[in-house]
Amino acid sequence: MKLLIVESPSKAKTIEKYLEGAYTVRASVGHIRDLPKSNKDAIDVAGGFIPHYEISPGKEKVVSELKSLSKKADEILLATDPDREGEAIAWHIAQACELDSPKSKVQSQKVKRVRFYEITKDAIKEAIAHPTEIDQNLRIAQEARRVLDRLVGYDLSGLIWKKVRYGLSAGRVQSPALRIIMEREREIRAFKPEQFWVIEADTETLRQAQGEQTRITFGCDKEPRDIKEVEKILETAKKETWSIKSVVETEAKRSPKAPFTTSTLQQTASTRLGYAPSNTMRIAQKLYEAGLITYMRTDSTNLSATALDQIGILVNKKYGANYAKRNVYVTKSKNAQEAHEAVRPTDVNKEMTDAKILRTKITAMVGNGTDIPNFSINGSRMLFDGWLKADPEARGEDVELPKVRENDVLNLLDIRSQEKFTEPLGRYTEAGLIKELEKRGIGRPSTYASIMKTLEERKYIEKQNKTLFPTDTGEVVSDFLEANFAKYISDTFTAEMEDELDEIAEGKREYVKTLKDFYGPFSKDVKEKGGIEKVTNLGEADL
Repeated sequence: MKLLIVESPSKAKTIEKYLEGAYTVRASVGHIRDLPKSNKDAIDVAGGFIPHYEISPGKEKVVSELKSLSKKADEILLATDPDREGEAIAWHIAQACELDSPKSKVQSQKVKRVRFYEITKDAIKEAIAHPTEIDQNLRIAQEARRVLDRLVGYDLSGLIWKKVRYGLSAGRVQSPALRIIMEREREIRAFKPEQFWVIEADTETLRQAQGEQTRITFGCDKEPRDIKEVEKILETAKKETWSIKSVVETEAKRSPKAPFTTSTLQQTASTRLGYAPSNTMRIAQKLYEAGLITYMRTDSTNLSATALDQIGILVNKKYGANYAKRNVYVTKSKNAQEAHEAVRPTDVNKEMTDAKILRTKITAMVGNGTDIPNFSINGSRMLFDGWLKADPEARGEDVELPKVRENDVLNLLDIRSQEKFTEPLGRYTEAGLIKELEKRGIGRPSTYASIMKTLEERKYIEKQNKTLFPTDTGEVVSDFLEANFAKYISDTFTAEMEDELDEIAEGKREYVKTLKDFYGPFSKDVKEKGGIEKVTNLGEADL
């Protein structure tokens, strides 16, 4: 009997169907072991940050079945997800089922690790044909993150319970994310609006015989801050002759966006569909397990040669050879694993050539152009739709401008002014915050959804439509952490720690030294802050 172990029951069913009885396929149903809730029993800090794992509650039956099947199997393939978390699960399965016991050399030789990035028949058979070993560097990097998060969360939360209020908590990555939200909130509160006016004019050209669209709405190039200047512009505009001063046209290419990474998938689903990152990842997980998309946790924009060939054939057939051009994208993340692919359908996708547009700026003047500011409008004319033919929604709200010439006379139809006030930067949406975290190097693709979910579950933020607002509780916690642990929730420190975890994954950094260098100073700072005064000016409304 040959045994193949995956994480998900639905994935197990799909794979078992593809393998046509050659393997017995079973699922671990996610993690089977975890750290105990009590930090006292969870990690032996003095002994070298050794985690003491326990079988997760409710997983005893799963472990018992896997252990029993393993003893009967002639070959065991650990086929959990192809990332750090999956590598850790594979290792935990091997540990819990005693598959890598030094006492059982015969058994350890029959255990192999296989990885595939899409659940298709060909991909699975290819992975099985080229088995490897568990990547201990990836596994240890996952363990380092887990231990770090537990130590930071346990120590900081304990202090917050004593100094702020029982039941509150803090996290190594969630707290910097909360700080970013609060910094924007303070900017909004401190912002002082300034008055200004927007002036718009509806015009039409007098060359109507050509049958072209002739109506153009211009905006004044200057936004006056004085009502007297506004009145002068309106008065002059109504009595003087309007004409086209200049037409500047620049041919440009608009390239399709790079294939989805985890981050851009979450951002686009949030912007276009209003999905929370956790919901996006839940849907993507189901699509992956059903064999419909490639693995959804990736920061690479690469596409395989096979996928590009399939895409090229489809585009050429459906849209024509003019659309079938391949684009090469550079992966921005310095830690991306180029062997991984971007998130894409496992069959084919509509990847197309650049769109060609004529970027246009039309400037109008009133009279001889000296008495009041000019008016202008920016827009474009489509020369070739390219990839926008397949994704017209991506075009946005670009203004389509008519063809006009310099010195064309304009007829003023209407001119109006609107009083406005300057506004601060907007609050973050989930898509915006993910983009900001990625830009600052905080967190990794697999963590963005959990960061959002944790902040919301702890009631540190609340979502109104797509906008994230810090709650009173979130503000109190962030203020406390910024006042007492600013270093540990800073962008620089958090991003550097992510880089160090990546170095562990690459085999370039030691586990014990990394945790010791962090936890020594951190635990000392936590103890020193034990003497600070309790936050007492909080009512029930604040928390």
